[in-house]
Amino acid sequence: MRLQRAYQITRTFLSYGLDEIIPARWLPWSLRVGRYALFWMPNKHKDKPAGARLRLALESLGPVWVKFGQMLSTRRDLLPPDIANELAVLQDRVKAFPGEQAQQLIEKALELVSIDEAFDDFAVQPLASASIAQVHTARLKHGDDAGKDVVIKVIRPDIRTSIDADLRLMETLASVLARHLPDGRRLKPKEVVKEYRKTLLDELDLLREAGNAIQLKRNFENSPLLYIPTVYSDYSRHNVMVMERIDGIPVSDVDTLMTLGVNMKKLAERGVEVFFTQVFRDSFFHADMHPGNIFVSRENPEDPQYLGIDFGIVGTLNREDKRYLAENFLAFFNRDYRKVAELHVDSGWVPSHINVEDFESAIRTVCEPIFNKPLADISFGHVLVNLFNTARRFEMEVQPQLVLLQKTLLYVEGLGRTLYPQLDLWQTAKPFLERWMQEQLGWRAVVRAVKENAPYWAEKLPEMPTLLYDYLQQQRPHANAQQQLLTQLRETQLRQTRALWWAVLTSGLLISTTLLWISQQSIWMVVGSAVLTVASGLFAWRRSH
Repeated sequence: MRLQRAYQITRTFLSYGLDEIIPARWLPWSLRVGRYALFWMPNKHKDKPAGARLRLALESLGPVWVKFGQMLSTRRDLLPPDIANELAVLQDRVKAFPGEQAQQLIEKALELVSIDEAFDDFAVQPLASASIAQVHTARLKHGDDAGKDVVIKVIRPDIRTSIDADLRLMETLASVLARHLPDGRRLKPKEVVKEYRKTLLDELDLLREAGNAIQLKRNFENSPLLYIPTVYSDYSRHNVMVMERIDGIPVSDVDTLMTLGVNMKKLAERGVEVFFTQVFRDSFFHADMHPGNIFVSRENPEDPQYLGIDFGIVGTLNREDKRYLAENFLAFFNRDYRKVAELHVDSGWVPSHINVEDFESAIRTVCEPIFNKPLADISFGHVLVNLFNTARRFEMEVQPQLVLLQKTLLYVEGLGRTLYPQLDLWQTAKPFLERWMQEQLGWRAVVRAVKENAPYWAEKLPEMPTLLYDYLQQQRPHANAQQQLLTQLRETQLRQTRALWWAVLTSGLLISTTLLWISQQSIWMVVGSAVLTVASGLFAWRRSH
């Protein structure tokens, strides 16, 4: 199965002529020879531009590859404009499956004889189609929310088979890379694929997505930064989810946003604030923030608010990783490269044997040139290459638990570049992180800890006298037993010391007896020395028992 899928991927790439997109200097001789050996797979789409060929190839390979294209579409600083524009189509305009089939899946999941039992004005034509699912519009028919416009999200049929095949192939390739690449151990490809498998399979469960949406909505309740649509849990199943329909402008439609007079600078800054709020305040963040999932409210253009959808992939951070990240960001913003280097060593991301001074100098060399520059003036492609080389030089290991965060940060940076290229990313994020660190380390942290633990302390306080009495009662026999054991230990040590002294004396007498015998001294002296030796030996043996 894996070989069959590998062959299918190779055939797809070659039939769309994707090998022509890759610069020859990036291809090792073995791959070039392999391409010539497979000359019978010609480029069948020579009439199409490179971007369209790449998009069609990824789309034909399935959801795993479509998601890869979605991420690439946000990196317009790394891709030519024609390719980036084509990949952007993958964000919400993937080829749809028949609406009649979607209706049948919805009716089966909700146990409806006809979809008209629960919804009015169901649109057979999908509103949008993505790699994992597609959505249809309708109107609720019953309950307090009757008449509300909703969207019904339904998972593509038989999608699990293709995903499993791709994931198995990726696991095989990861094992090969881990074994043969010089950086295989540091890059942890198997761990990264394992993490990707978990997030991708989680996205197939719409009940999990509904729970994520409810959590995010609670986190941003009444927030001017982000609005999360209401999920109607009564109509949601593992493969179907019903959610409030929003009326917003796609964040990628910059022309419409500017026509409506949206404050683009504030919008870009709020995007950064939304990201850092989710990561550091909530430890729960939307990890699929590509432009197809982000909209802007039409209300209050001068005070713009984001609208978010598609919550199948979310990320979480534990307290330790969050603390190290915040300290790293702050040290980076303050240009304290020594602190950055030390934090990487302390956290175990860089081995302890690495020279901190050298690591500090390398970080300074990469990062210093990009400060005080807007996004439009920063070559992130050049920065990424330098950071990768630095990581390889200092044996920096990939952190699988941070892969989602890294991907989300790429999306956020890509959005900022699209909305307001003059955005100063550093100055926007720095005040937020400083406030967060003060809350974690200052007097506010102490007050918050007391508030969090006060109910538990109040519950246990009446039990303290009894617990203390029981503890002291239990410790008394333990103390007596320890005292007896200590006394026995001292007696044993004293006995062993005496036995050792007699053993040394016996050894000396034995040597003396031997020397007297060899030197042919008086027989009485030899006998007397021998008797003393035997007596000393017997005494030593008795002392040791």
